Amino acid sequence: MADLVFFTGPMDCGKSTLALQLDHTQRVGGRAGLLCTSQDRSGAAQISSRLGLVEPAVEVSADLDFWTHVVHALTGGARIDYLICDEAQFYTAVQIDQLARIVDELSIDVYAFGILSDFRTQLFPGSKRLVELADRIETPQVQPLCWCGQQATHNARTVDGRMVTEGSQVVVGDTTSEIAAAGEPAPEVGYEVLCRRHHRRRMTRAVAQATLSPEPLPFGSDEADEFEAEQSAF
Repeated sequence: MADLVFFTGPMDCGKSTLALQLDHTQRVGGRAGLLCTSQDRSGAAQISSRLGLVEPAVEVSADLDFWTHVVHALTGGARIDYLICDEAQFYTAVQIDQLARIVDELSIDVYAFGILSDFRTQLFPGSKRLVELADRIETPQVQPLCWCGQQATHNARTVDGRMVTEGSQVVVGDTTSEIAAAGEPAPEVGYEVLCRRHHRRRMTRAVAQATLSPEPLPFGSDEADEFEAEQSAF
């Protein structure tokens, strides 16, 4: 029986590295696979890891039909025993349904890799559908750390060094185009992994280093002033 397996975790936990390692292991075992990705960090149709590993892959655009693509390849004489699907969070829910159909009706294993939630802590549509349909959900053994040393569970987006919690799920869809059209330089967009506590407080590494106390009081400014006044009275 073939399986639909979803490997998920925050950024920097080695998902793409694991995807390429799994592909290597499968090929050494005599199986033939198809590699797929969407909007890889390299900007090319390939799976690339931060360790420098790179393999060419099929670019998954919004209009790609997995079922048609795989059936066409099989009828053309290709052999496909498994699919490696990286950056699966960017796939549509319909495409995830197509992958499940490939598993069930063609007995081809599908190994999907992707981030579960975005910088707003909201599920990606592709990841949500994978959670609903996957036979198994796996977490990579290597877990990234927040700047505080705790396990990082959330992805944070920064624009010009400041953490933001609003905007499109995909960075390309942010206000970059509007600013560029106005003749101004595009903002610098980056990402950082944080624990839940520091994501809630918007406390990135840069903010923590710039402040005397990296742990703000867990209430509003007025309440903080009252608290400090009470403490100074003792």
